[in-house]
Amino acid sequence: MQILMAQINTVVGDFEGNTQQVIDLVSRAVEVHAEPVVVFPELTLCGYPPEDLLLRPSVAKRVDQAMDRLLSELPPHAWAIVGFPRSGFSEGQDALFNSVVVIHNGAKVATYDKQTLPNYQVFDEKRYFQEGRKPCVFDCEGVAVAVTICEDIWVQEPARAAADAGAELLLNLNASPYHKGKQRERIEELKKRTEDTGLPIVYVNQVGGQDELVFDGGSVAFDRVNGVAASAENFQVAETWVEYLSHSQTFNSGPVARTLDELEATWNALVLGVRDYVNKNGFPGVVLGLSGGVDSALTLAIAVEALGSDRVEAIMMPFRFTSSMSIEDAAEQCRLQEVRHSVISIEPLYDAFMLALADEFEAYGADTTEENLQARCRGVLLMSVSNKKGSLVLTTGNKSELAVGYSTLYGDMAGGFDVLKDVPKTLVYELCHYRNSLGNAIPERVISRPPSAELAPDQKDEDSLPPYEVLDRILELYVEQDYSAEAIIAEGIDRDQVERAVRLVDLNEYKRRQAPIGVRISQRAFGRDRRYPITSSWRMGD
Repeated sequence: MQILMAQINTVVGDFEGNTQQVIDLVSRAVEVHAEPVVVFPELTLCGYPPEDLLLRPSVAKRVDQAMDRLLSELPPHAWAIVGFPRSGFSEGQDALFNSVVVIHNGAKVATYDKQTLPNYQVFDEKRYFQEGRKPCVFDCEGVAVAVTICEDIWVQEPARAAADAGAELLLNLNASPYHKGKQRERIEELKKRTEDTGLPIVYVNQVGGQDELVFDGGSVAFDRVNGVAASAENFQVAETWVEYLSHSQTFNSGPVARTLDELEATWNALVLGVRDYVNKNGFPGVVLGLSGGVDSALTLAIAVEALGSDRVEAIMMPFRFTSSMSIEDAAEQCRLQEVRHSVISIEPLYDAFMLALADEFEAYGADTTEENLQARCRGVLLMSVSNKKGSLVLTTGNKSELAVGYSTLYGDMAGGFDVLKDVPKTLVYELCHYRNSLGNAIPERVISRPPSAELAPDQKDEDSLPPYEVLDRILELYVEQDYSAEAIIAEGIDRDQVERAVRLVDLNEYKRRQAPIGVRISQRAFGRDRRYPITSSWRMGD
């Protein structure tokens, strides 16, 4: 049996486009093998995650139209395994299921409803779907084949039920988003399921960016003898063939993709997230403020990798506190990466605002208001360029800053997409070194100089924050692992630094709610993963 793992990049809501992808790919497959089994990702027809689009009354109509096309236009001898949202009944009431249809010779051979609905982290499937109750096993060219969907493979029962129903081979359709270490976790779960059931598994995952989520592909054919018998590249659309040998319930070894180290995988996730957010939303390009600092330098490098230098514009917006080093380094990076670069001083804007506010400020001394006003002048300029040219503003704040509120609302937080939203400051430096290992893109002085917002004379980030290696460890424990303040202190970190950092995290939820979305690379990003109240008396990270 010849199986094609169809690792495609769907677009949420694009029923016509996604359906056409299925038809085109299956048509290509029959040119290679006469009766291929082509396995697509979860919810192929509508894309994943469709969220509240599933609540629209017209979803069932669009599914029916797409299904009619598949039944009439797919090559008759192929087997197409396609994910879709199925309208049905549960306990006498209308219900929606996360389902798979098996199409062969212009007919629906079998249908399966997902049994295990994830409802944690970024997943909210119980809001939309009812759980399936039984396995699906069908005869495919003399082989008893079962299908399951995504989360079904992370628990024992669905695969065990399929084996008990006589399955010889398991096909698993996925929309599994990336986070650091995710591919290793998947392989471990596939190993468990083959050990539980003896079944070889074809695991097909989608690829592409969808809002803050990035799906990294990495589709795998796994059996108890070979382990990984074939696999597709991560972060790329791929059509990967594998041959199933029914007499031994194993796969004939096929192409095995290179395993990415964590830094390379993170870089690729950020690049793919930017590329698909910009392209799927129809932006002609992006614009960002290039300060001469490390965060904007990394953001620029990612944007160029994602879109090409001709679709990226960088604007340096100096003020009296901006060092000549920053101006020089920003210009040098734009030269290295062949990016359009302009310089617009914010001095006249700032002075005009201060003049207009003179009476309001008369009774008050200077404080962070004047620093924030500088950032807001820059935000106005970038958003104006965006409005005029249609480009998306990329903000440049990192996870460390966002966590503790070291950013300005309607200033450096103004924009449409924050590339580094889930990237701690220490990882920013690692990614800069990684990018330069591929070719000189970021001036070394940008990476080696002490970080500064340059909103005041001789300002350094560590004047206001703990050292980033300390802060990032606190944030990892508090935000990503839910440690209490006392538990973090017990790890040997200074009490004052812990209490200060935790207090800032708790106080700045209101800022994060107004921040643009950005690429998720951890298991606890700010956004869908972490939903804390703004108004709350909860303090000190109990």
